[in-house]
Amino acid sequence: MHTPLADRIRPKTLDEIVGQKHIIGEGKPLRRIIESKRVPNMIFYGSSGVGKTTVASIIAENTNLKLHKLNGTSASVADIKEIIADCDTIDGNNGILLYLDEIQYLNKKQQQSLLEYIENGRITLIASTTENPYFYVYNAIVSRSTVFEFKPVTAEEVVPAVKRAFKLMEDDVNAPVTYEDGVCEHIARACGGDVRKAVNTVEFCVLSGDISPDGINVPLSLAKELAQRSNMRYDRDGDNHYDLLSALQKSIRGSDENAAIHYAARLLESGDLISICRRLLVIAAEDIGLAYPTAIPITKACVDSALQLGLPEARIPIADAVILLATAPKSNSAYNAMNAAIEDIQKGIIGDFPRNLQNKHFDGDDVAVKGQHYLYPHDYPNHYVKQQYLPDELKDKVYYEFGDNKFEQAALLYRQKILKDLK
Repeated sequence: MHTPLADRIRPKTLDEIVGQKHIIGEGKPLRRIIESKRVPNMIFYGSSGVGKTTVASIIAENTNLKLHKLNGTSASVADIKEIIADCDTIDGNNGILLYLDEIQYLNKKQQQSLLEYIENGRITLIASTTENPYFYVYNAIVSRSTVFEFKPVTAEEVVPAVKRAFKLMEDDVNAPVTYEDGVCEHIARACGGDVRKAVNTVEFCVLSGDISPDGINVPLSLAKELAQRSNMRYDRDGDNHYDLLSALQKSIRGSDENAAIHYAARLLESGDLISICRRLLVIAAEDIGLAYPTAIPITKACVDSALQLGLPEARIPIADAVILLATAPKSNSAYNAMNAAIEDIQKGIIGDFPRNLQNKHFDGDDVAVKGQHYLYPHDYPNHYVKQQYLPDELKDKVYYEFGDNKFEQAALLYRQKILKDLK
């Protein structure tokens, strides 16, 4: 059976691991834990191909615990029961180390079944997940574990691993392997921080390279073709989806049109037109708002055009909307006002309608002042008359504060003029 190159090249020591120096570098917390050989329950969180399984394997090699491995995508209740039963055997007397890959795929009941044994120390859990454990892993397990985040590896850190992979493939094919300048660097950049993907790309390049009497040559064009789109880390149901949308909105809110276009392009290249359209509509109202009110209908027009055109042409109106919003003046005054009003309602601060705002209906005997007494603003100068609109409980409440942009300041001046005219 063929073993993938990424598995054959897997590091055997912490020093051989690419990246993750923030947790396994000299003196860093995870390294100190591993070297102490007293392993607590841990959850490794990060993208694919960043070293989670490798570090877990190295930990297993350095303990005297009996190792069990499970994958959440295929593990059953029977598998878990079998491991629990092993706790009572001679092999399990010293304890069991359970490496549980993709723990997020276990349901709550399966995760709960491990809890008692994790608490009493008979099972030491090392779990890995590509999803945020605080959202996808049972809270009781998270609270009994230390979470370590594994970050995407930089291109510079991946290059040595790519070169090492080419050297190993040379031994595999029993022939010299050469590659054009820039091949290793391109593969390292294109892997998007996934070392496994980079190493597997090397294997594909060598197996499909140009064969000659002098060996196998890998041209840069082949590396580009095989690594095409491999830098797109995207899962419409996962963290990366929300990270991209968050990065887009925060870049627009921060008036950085270049970053905004970058994240928009990543969303479009993944084919996710719907998500970016919805988010742009939110941004127009939440972050630009009353500072430039026409941004809302303009964005809606761009979104409608994009949805009618479809990709790839949809990128053009989307780019218009992204740059318009990023370079527009910003205001979240209406957003804040609505949040403040909702907060009062959720606290139960509501009150009854003022009588003058109610729909016309019969006044009972208990009403001291009969009649609705509503004043029709259009009958007064400037179409304004002072009367109470909020319930008595909230009559002096101020939810909205005028923003410091020209549109809202103009509205404030108009309001001040009306009030001045009343005097």
